[in-house]
Amino acid sequence: MRVAFVGKGGSGKTTLSALFSRRLARSGAPVVAVDGDINQHLAYALGLDEEEMFAAPPLSAHTGEIKDYLRGTNPRIVSRDAMVKTTPAGRGSRLLRLLGDDEIHARHVQRVGEVPVMVTGAFDESDLGVACYHSKLGAVELYLNHLVDGPGEYVVVDMTAGADAFASGLFTRFDMTFLVVEPTRKSVSVYRQYRDHAAEFGIPIGVVGNKVTGEDDLDFLRLHVGDDLVAHCEQSAWVRAQEQGRGHGELEPHNARALDRLRAAVDARPKDWATFQRHAVEFHLRNATAWANDATGHDLTAQVDPDFRHGPAPAAFA
Repeated sequence: MRVAFVGKGGSGKTTLSALFSRRLARSGAPVVAVDGDINQHLAYALGLDEEEMFAAPPLSAHTGEIKDYLRGTNPRIVSRDAMVKTTPAGRGSRLLRLLGDDEIHARHVQRVGEVPVMVTGAFDESDLGVACYHSKLGAVELYLNHLVDGPGEYVVVDMTAGADAFASGLFTRFDMTFLVVEPTRKSVSVYRQYRDHAAEFGIPIGVVGNKVTGEDDLDFLRLHVGDDLVAHCEQSAWVRAQEQGRGHGELEPHNARALDRLRAAVDARPKDWATFQRHAVEFHLRNATAWANDATGHDLTAQVDPDFRHGPAPAAFA
């Protein structure tokens, strides 16, 4: 199952992405955490020392090689340059198993504590004025477009802040999207933006209330998000201690139970491969006609394989 954490900047989505990933890993579940935020902090939230560098190369640094690998022998994709971030898998494409024996996982995954992690890569000076961060996220979108995750397997993505996550079709690649909402009007405003965009495409969402300090905060969230509220986390002394480098003990029982409720909400979602593939094709066709045909000099609508059905049945696994 693919899970995204989104929300207003500073809402705590990176912290919750890390806590949720660690909780899954400690239960024995196969999990990969992906840092898809412009501020690459997920590995440090998972316990990487601030003085250490994340050693595995970022996905965005090898987008060309990732394209070459994933397109395999798909005759509809003539070259890496003709493959864009929305290019869907088809017959001949290499599909991925979570943490499978393939060069993408082998090159880009690094364990931080119990959690295997991949990072998108930071926005740096060479990108200023010539690129947007969504060009880096293209490697994550390609990865998810070719991944066949099975029951009890999890990909957890810490996404960009705010409704900016809707600037590409990546938001349709998830089985569940958790909006991290603080009990403030500004955070609720971001929730409403995301809720309304998600509703246009039938994207399932749930709200995680965060930094709740009492019943007044909880009543505020219930008033403004209603039944979308899946769970809430209280202000955590343990998290603050971790952030200050003096972490000992365990996460508070209430917050641990909140993470378990999030997992239960994810596990209750049916895996809908048909909708996944329909969204992949829809957004690819949109991008092809809007910019990608002109950018590549190819008719990328021809990359859609009408006879391909995504999911566990295809045999073209890496």
